[in-house]
Formats: sequence, C-alpha cells, structure tokens
Amino acid sequence: MSDVDAILAHAAARRADSRARWFDLLRIPSVSAQPPHAADCRRAAEWVRAELAGMGFTAAVRETAGHPVVVAHHPGPTGSGPHLLYYGHYDVQPPEPLDLWTSPPFEPALTEGPNGPRVVARGAVDDKGQTMTWLEALRFWHEAAGGPPCRVSVLVEGEEEIGSRNLPDFLEANAEELRADIAVVSDTNMWDVATPAISTRLRGMLYTQLDITAANRDLHSGLFGGSALNPINLLTRILGDLKDEGGEILIPGFYDEVPDLPDALRRQWDALGFDEAAFLGGIGLSVPAGEVGRSALERLWARPTADVNGIWGGYTGEGSKTVIPSQAHAKVSFRLVPGQTPAKVLAGFRDFIVARLPEDAQVKIQVFSMSEGIEVPPDSAWVVAAAPALEAVFGKAPVLMGCGGSIPVVSSMKTILGMDSLLVGFGLEDDQVHGPNEKFDVSCFERGIDSHIRMLDALSKVRPA
Repeated sequence: MSDVDAILAHAAARRADSRARWFDLLRIPSVSAQPPHAADCRRAAEWVRAELAGMGFTAAVRETAGHPVVVAHHPGPTGSGPHLLYYGHYDVQPPEPLDLWTSPPFEPALTEGPNGPRVVARGAVDDKGQTMTWLEALRFWHEAAGGPPCRVSVLVEGEEEIGSRNLPDFLEANAEELRADIAVVSDTNMWDVATPAISTRLRGMLYTQLDITAANRDLHSGLFGGSALNPINLLTRILGDLKDEGGEILIPGFYDEVPDLPDALRRQWDALGFDEAAFLGGIGLSVPAGEVGRSALERLWARPTADVNGIWGGYTGEGSKTVIPSQAHAKVSFRLVPGQTPAKVLAGFRDFIVARLPEDAQVKIQVFSMSEGIEVPPDSAWVVAAAPALEAVFGKAPVLMGCGGSIPVVSSMKTILGMDSLLVGFGLEDDQVHGPNEKFDVSCFERGIDSHIRMLDALSKVRPA
C-alpha cells in the first residue's frame, strides 16, 4: 500500500469525525457583514487556528482593520519541493430571510437529497465545507504520514463575503511570508455531481451603490407633484438605460477591453452539452436573459454583466403615504471578464450616470469592491498535475471550465503576490449558495477530502520553473 492509499484508508475510516468537525465550524455564526457577529468571526478564526496547530502547523490569528485572518505554516520534509498556499474563508453570508429556512441556519441538519445525504446550514459549502475538505486532507496527511509532503502555508480570512476589503493591505504587509509557488483554492463548483472540474477562468467584480438626492426633504406629492423632481423616477430611468433590448450594456467603452472568445475554447465549451433549459428550469425560469447571439456558457463565463442588486427610497411600509422622496438608492454590480480594468469601468459608469442627471440632482457613488477577472493557463504544470489526481477519485477526467462568480483574493494574490491559483471546488449549482437552505452533498464533501489528499501528493512533485 502506498502512502497515499494508506492516507485515503485512514480518511475513510474517520468519516464521522470529519463530519463532526465540519458541524462544529458550521455552528459558529460568523457573519462578517453584521457587526453583532464580530465576536463570532473571531471565534471561528480561533477554531481554525487551533485545528491547524493540532496538525503540526505554526498557526496564529492575525489582526486586520476588520475581521482577523488565520496564517499557518508547515515546513514539510527537507528538500526542493514546491511551496503551496491553501486559501479559504471562515465568514459566511447573512442567513436572512430566516422564515425560508427548513431548519435553523446555524444548526447543521443532515437530510436526504437526490444524490444521497446532504448537510443544510449557512456556510455548508461556501466556504466552510469546502475549506474543511483541504483542512481534513492536511489532518490525515499529518496523522497517517507525519505531515504534508512539501512546504505548506495556510491563509483563512474572515471578510470574503464583504469583498475581502482588508486583505490586500494584509497581503502587501506580509508578502514575503505568504508568497508561494501556487495558491490552492476550493470555492468553486464541479461540472456535476459525478464530474470534477478545474476552473480556469473567474470573472472579476465591481460593486457600487448609487445615492441620488434631489430636494432637501421629503415632499407631499399633492403639493409638489408635477413640479418637484422625484429621484426614484430619475434613478429607475437611468438604470433602465443601462442595457438595450438585446442585453448589450450601453455604457460607452464598456466592451473595449473584452476579448473575443477563442474558437478552440468555444468548441470545447460547446462540446460540454450544457443544458440551459434545465439550468433555468431548476430556478423556475424558462427564457434566457443576457446578450442575444451568445451561447449560454459564453454568457455565464466569458461575458461581463451589469445587474441592479437592490433599489429603495421613499415610503415602503404598510398602507400608503403620498410622498416624493428626497433620496433614492440602488446597488449595482458588474461582473468583469479577464482583460477588463475595474477602475476604467467605474469611470465609465460614473460618466454614464452624471450625463443623465438634471440640474437639481446630485449623485454619490460608493464602491464596495473591485477585482479583476482571472484566467489560468490550462497547460499550467499545476493543472496538469491536479487533473489525474481528480480522475483517480472520480473515475473520469475533470472538466476545464469557467466560473461566473468572483473570488477577490485570487485577483489580489495575482497582482500583489505574483501567484496563480489552482481552483478546484466541489460545490454543485443547486447548493443554494447565499440563499436559504444552503447545502453541501456529503458525497461532494468526502470526495473533496480524498481529492485534496491525492492532489497534495501530486502537487508536491511539481518542480516550479
């Protein structure tokens, strides 16, 4: 029996222990967006630190201007192997609306699903469950082989769900300590429950809030209606101008840095046989939105988007109140593709808004997050090494796919640390990430552990250029 086989057997014999630790972390309500949960975020960081310390790592909770991060190091055996940096996040999205959950969001519930047992809880997959897949793999290497087969560092942050806003400063201040040959990230999906995937593309993000002000106070709509500017009317008209009927975004220059999809990549994606009707049917929709004339996967993985994520102003309570509000607000986000510059998109959006403001209106644009899209070469030595390790677990080769979401730290690690990332996740499209009844299939969790056990062995044999 090889070392890897022995470690896998050790992991298989301790599935119940892995699940218990996963549940312990899920019970901590580490909601980074809500100040009352700041102590819970710190408790989650301390929990991760203690687990790593028990695996032979030198581990510490380190301060930032916001929630703390966990940094840990293991020297591995002596030799010339690579240095791997594992990244995850312990913070989670707010659980609201609570009345839509079938069980308390921070009391993990084991239920049955189409693919067997699943765990329902906030953070079940994003990202506590996925982080636990590689934490457990590191644990079993420690218990069955004395430690990882190469030098390993760990970075677990607590602000990913609010844009990793303090992480860039932390990376800048600790660049020499954290710089490694490759970052290993599990915060993405598989192709389906039976098919693993390596994500080679991530979209970036620009997230903004518009605050439009007109009159100096709320007004009676009978006394002032027809004369006074209504900022909600103005805001909705501006937002309605963002796209044409074919789904094209109308901000001047928005597509200047958007590359055409290479024909070879288009053919590869077409060959995957993605069923958009089933994809939409699972969420109660039937008609695709987005740019007309683009394939489904191109729209999801390789084209930028503009979306209104929230809009409010005036009276929204029970009954009626005839008011012309003095302010109107909207949250607007852009998913950006590799090649687009967030600052340039922001400048274009600002000009688009200002050009449509009448004389008596003012706008404030708040920026909550900015990150660039990422593309990883599919022939990277790290991708080439990871692929057979995944195939050994799943019995089929991984799909090289794009990801429509954003992981801000991947962009930061590229620009600040000069590191590429290996994006291997074990989530599914029906995991209800960020929504009520978030779940993670137990089979995905356990195969994730086994995959990281095998990938750690394979990656330790890569010799960086």
